[in-house]
Amino acid sequence: MSAQTGATGLFTGSFDPLTNGHVDVIRGAAAFCARIVIGIGVHPGKTPLFTVEERRRLIGAACAPLAATGVKIDVTTFAGLAVEAARANGAGLLLRGLRDGTDFDYEMQMAGMNGRMAGDVQTVFLPASPGVRHITATLVRQIAAMGGDVSGFVPAEVEAALKARFAPKV
Repeated sequence: MSAQTGATGLFTGSFDPLTNGHVDVIRGAAAFCARIVIGIGVHPGKTPLFTVEERRRLIGAACAPLAATGVKIDVTTFAGLAVEAARANGAGLLLRGLRDGTDFDYEMQMAGMNGRMAGDVQTVFLPASPGVRHITATLVRQIAAMGGDVSGFVPAEVEAALKARFAPKV
């Protein structure tokens, strides 16, 4: 799996936690991006489960095998508009995963708005593979908080971090 175009794509999200669905989008983008910037959105009004540094570490660990194939993976943070983050990171593509029609409707609106604000940044939709279409970070957090098995939904590093986070306090 090696990128042919030399393009740089920006994939944004909270990644709290990183899921197999996120990794699926990153893997798909690696087919046409030489560099993928994973932009962790930081919102002061929200209290995430994992700190930015924890998420950065988990993303790096989960994406290491992909990076070993020659695709450059960078992880950064941003607090403003995705198009501004794309420009700041030299990305001409905004990478967006689609699970279903609801995602499509929302993402089409976002693509239109982003296109109007930054005509030089193109949105690329990547359909989720059938095995990960049902995964959401919200549901993963809920399952993990209740002691459920999330091994089929997240990379091993993330599973271990979730187990540690929700381990009974002694």
